[in-house]
Amino acid sequence: MSTAVPENFFAKSSLATWSRRGRHLVGAFSGPVTCLSTCARNGGQRDHITHVVNHQSCEGAMHDEQANFILSQGQEGYQAHVCREVGLAPETTAVMGTAASMQYVGQSRHVFDDLEVHALVTAGVAGNAGTAGDTAHFDESNGKWKRVAAGASAPAGQHHGTINIAVTVSVPLSAAALARAVVMVTEAKTSALVRLAIGSKTSRHLATGTGTDQFVIACPTSGGSVRTWTGKHTKIGELLGRSVVEATLEALRWQNGLEPSLCRSLFHAFGRFGLTEPAWREGMRQRLPDTLRGLFDANAVALSHDPQVAAAVYALAALADRVDAGVLNRSAVREAVLNQAALVAVAGSAGAADFETARRALANEVSAEPSEKELPQLVTAALAWGWSRKWVKA
Repeated sequence: MSTAVPENFFAKSSLATWSRRGRHLVGAFSGPVTCLSTCARNGGQRDHITHVVNHQSCEGAMHDEQANFILSQGQEGYQAHVCREVGLAPETTAVMGTAASMQYVGQSRHVFDDLEVHALVTAGVAGNAGTAGDTAHFDESNGKWKRVAAGASAPAGQHHGTINIAVTVSVPLSAAALARAVVMVTEAKTSALVRLAIGSKTSRHLATGTGTDQFVIACPTSGGSVRTWTGKHTKIGELLGRSVVEATLEALRWQNGLEPSLCRSLFHAFGRFGLTEPAWREGMRQRLPDTLRGLFDANAVALSHDPQVAAAVYALAALADRVDAGVLNRSAVREAVLNQAALVAVAGSAGAADFETARRALANEVSAEPSEKELPQLVTAALAWGWSRKWVKA
């Protein structure tokens, strides 16, 4: 005997039923909840929220007309606009906006005894992924925004990426536990980005989030065993972390194609240092003999995704990170960089026995005090040497 599924039904937890209505994901709470959110109108900790809406406000790229319309509404106007579209009262609804598609919602649910944690995430990082402390571009004063730094936080025509997280918990949380849950959810989101090695669009560091991330965390106001702490040493903290990590990874997989196995790309590994595919291809062609250029062009994709090449390039990136963090003294940097470059070269040549030869060949490519700006060219030089060496006839 089949069970009827309501129209637009998407998911259900002990606290909420979720429906997908086109560009909107709507959560309806089954009873009174304590809700902590970033919603501009109903944000902070509230006890009167009945619904949550995650709304795709525009497409992720080249949708300037819609993006400008949303911005022109202001925060109050945007809230009213979204609620009007789905027939909900703006006074009792928490709204999150994004350019991510509601068709790419990631979700994860974990249960332990009386605990149930359900996370739903939409995520896009192509536009404005960043790390905490990156240079900001705007400041707000007296309700108006002004630019305070040159540059843009997203490429032209690319609307801001956003990670929106909605979490429901089956048991009441104390005020302290609810606040601590925000820390846990944020750490989990960052953990997902680190696992995929997402780079900041503003600096060359690994991203910790995007510039427009939002969240809603809700728990019942009464009933069940109250939890007073939600840190990593608690079971509820574990469930929060696991649910948000898994849902974020799923959302990024569908929205941005960030399948872990595809993140072995040379450009994903080293893009935050400025290595782009067009520059790499051109640099390789300039360094290769005429007889190998056509062969390279036909096999460049395979080379740029080679697992040994990716491993060596990720190791070089990690070395640069440790130098930047002050873990390694500057006097050791040149030798360490040269060693890693030689590993990149032998990864390209498929001949580990060539390490010493590669090291000598690349010595002139590494300056006395190598800077991060030199690294993309060094990677290209190493791979060009390796690719040439791979097909030298015995």
